[in-house]
Amino acid sequence: MSAGDAFTKLVEIMARLRAPGGCPWDREQTHKSIKPYLIEEAYEVAEAIEDEDFGELRKELGDLLLQVVFHAQLASEAGRFSVTDVVDAINEKMVRRHPHVFADTEVEDADAVLRNWAKIKAEERKDDADNSAIAGVPRGLPALLRAHRVGEKAAHVGFDWSGADGVLAKVDEELAELREAIAGGDAAAVEAELGDVLHALTSLGRHLGTHAEEALHRANDRFARRFRQLEARLAANGHDIHALSATELEQAWQVAKSESD
Repeated sequence: MSAGDAFTKLVEIMARLRAPGGCPWDREQTHKSIKPYLIEEAYEVAEAIEDEDFGELRKELGDLLLQVVFHAQLASEAGRFSVTDVVDAINEKMVRRHPHVFADTEVEDADAVLRNWAKIKAEERKDDADNSAIAGVPRGLPALLRAHRVGEKAAHVGFDWSGADGVLAKVDEELAELREAIAGGDAAAVEAELGDVLHALTSLGRHLGTHAEEALHRANDRFARRFRQLEARLAANGHDIHALSATELEQAWQVAKSESD
């Protein structure tokens, strides 16, 4: 079966599920009711990529595609747009934003591609109510990811540090301001300065070629793995984790770190 035939079959299945006599659950759904599934499936795709589980990735991409087709079916029933309109729009956008492939624009490297992409997007949005260079980054993104994307977009128009050293200096500056806020006992100021530290760290990650969201994700995994090793080691030696002092817990933690590294 060709890719086109397979996609058409999926669209037909979704239409049948939504039609009279179809699936009662599917027929009750709205864009808002199925929105959580779209987000969940996107995270499951990301997890399969992280695990390099390509069999799972194949399945999860199918689940994500189903959500796209589901939303398009709902829109089609309401007379707003069809799944064909969705595909046509992305086809047109990809051709328009890659003039170095589909037209005669020349670019030197991937960075030049990104700069040109930003210029094309800015031209497309010049008549929009929000035509900012950083428009289009959803507020619902995880905070570190949103900070990374906003920083990228600002960088595309030249608003950025020239290198990691400048960002490190900014991190130090924000840490100093956080210390001042803590010393002053102002909870609102502490929150604001902590946010500035985290935002600066996402910029540092961007300049170092490391995505802060991914770095924290891996740090979370390392912490969880080491903590479980700590618990297992203490239990095997007959120790109650709740009864240990902070010093004893730190010693056990250092052992767990050395064993996992």
